Amino acid sequence: MEYCLYAADATLERTGGDTVEIRPCFDGATGCTCFSQRVLRFAPGRSRERLDTGSDEILYVLSGVGRVTLDGSEHRVAPGSGAFVAAGAPWFVDADEELVVLSVLVHDPEPASARQSVVEIASGETQAATAGRQFALGVGPAVGCASVTQFVGFIPPGRAPDHFHRYDEVVYVLEGHGTLHVGGETSELRPGACVHLPARLVHSLENRGDGEMLVLGVFRPAGSPAEAYYPDGTPAMVPGS
Repeated sequence: MEYCLYAADATLERTGGDTVEIRPCFDGATGCTCFSQRVLRFAPGRSRERLDTGSDEILYVLSGVGRVTLDGSEHRVAPGSGAFVAAGAPWFVDADEELVVLSVLVHDPEPASARQSVVEIASGETQAATAGRQFALGVGPAVGCASVTQFVGFIPPGRAPDHFHRYDEVVYVLEGHGTLHVGGETSELRPGACVHLPARLVHSLENRGDGEMLVLGVFRPAGSPAEAYYPDGTPAMVPGS
């Protein structure tokens, strides 16, 4: 199974008359059945209305500025903005300049308690995780999305101990460079790298740079990014400790 790929290498998808280009990342074709992870690149101007009746959609602005109208409610967005669009809620983009968005479709979602929401992850408070790592929460149950947790992780230089999670996760590298270690094999990580970590996959992420590596994660079921287990099942860190 493939655990790391680059959206830039994916076949570009376009829809006539729309402002968006789509590069698919992890989805059912690559063994990721929970999610469809894509990079959406909107040209300046107004996009067509988008609607998915069977999946929640979790968004994160990678670059650019503009407005996103979610289920009739307009929001100003910029890099670091996260957004939740419940299944069946329409949305569209008015981009002031090229607007690049990471989208994760959550298939067969749990019933949501809200139709839409926007969070500013870049300005959120950070919390502690394993191996000196920090994270800032984005979309999740607190803003109406029952199925997943979205977060930005701040990874210091060095390699984390081998561990696994009980959740299924897709990750996108925002800044920095490093290595993904799985089963004795390695994959290079740099900005634009996409990673799929199935539940209980033993892995380690190594930051090989001098500064922090930043990653954007979405995982299911929702919970704490700090929850992790060593290969023998021992908790690596108890959330809240």
